[in-house]
Amino acid sequence: MSEIKKAATRVGFGEALVELGAKRNDFVVLDADLAAATQTGMFKKAFPERFYDCGIAEGNMIGIAAGIASTGKKVICSSFAMFAAGRAFEQVRNSVGYPHLNVVIGATHAGISVGEDGATHQCCEDIALMRTIPGMTIINPADLTEAKKAVAAALELDGPVYMRFGRLAVPVIFDDSYDFEVGKGVELKDGGDVTVIATGLMVNEALGAYELLKNEGISARIINIHTIKPLDKEIVIKAAKETGAIVTAEEHSVIGGLGAAVSELVCEECPVPVVKLGVYDTFGHSGPAADLLDEFGLRAVNIAEKAKKAIALKK
Repeated sequence: MSEIKKAATRVGFGEALVELGAKRNDFVVLDADLAAATQTGMFKKAFPERFYDCGIAEGNMIGIAAGIASTGKKVICSSFAMFAAGRAFEQVRNSVGYPHLNVVIGATHAGISVGEDGATHQCCEDIALMRTIPGMTIINPADLTEAKKAVAAALELDGPVYMRFGRLAVPVIFDDSYDFEVGKGVELKDGGDVTVIATGLMVNEALGAYELLKNEGISARIINIHTIKPLDKEIVIKAAKETGAIVTAEEHSVIGGLGAAVSELVCEECPVPVVKLGVYDTFGHSGPAADLLDEFGLRAVNIAEKAKKAIALKK
């Protein structure tokens, strides 16, 4: 059996920048002194005249991005999620969101899987923060392929985009023929007993849960939601009506993220049980990424248990 290819989604981000930079010259890239980690260093090496290091000053970087975008150019700026979404929130809201500028924020090192960097860098609140900004598109790719296609799609959008990338190498699920469309969820497995809606690295875990549930005679539908805002309402409501129970899985706080978005929609449109799996109102801590995913219950076996709970809640 051939070995499964693994790569961090941040690598897809960096590779996409270089590939797009060779095809178009209508965008520039900004970074906050983290180019080696965020992978924007690939673009810096290929197109140094279109790359700007703004130093350890994320709020200032967002302000510069807004200024450049106001002249008509597209801008991609990058830092760790904790700093791009957290430290620079006010600038993202007022300088980019309010004037609805074409700025793509490539936020890397999101979630518990940052690992040894610990709680200060493990941002599990960024999706919640960005969801509150009107007109902000939020994309959270599941693998390398989806990350690269998402970057290309983000440059075509009108208005601000927040893109979430991980540090940990994860299995590559999709091949180059994969058709990525902003705002459209992807049904990966069909099933009638319960629906698992996952995002980011939890998509691979959801596929693992599908096999575990199948072995117990449970038919699970698996949906990849790469665009958390705008949420694909059609695919979520269809799943709610046809399976009658939903589990959401995300490497993010259960407060304000994918689970919250799905719950809000389902509660209003088609009330069925929604069981959320994520980080439960706690900070992370330092440790190997794989061990932390186990400790925080962000694995296929945990999704399978939540799926059985959701089924039991059906009326």
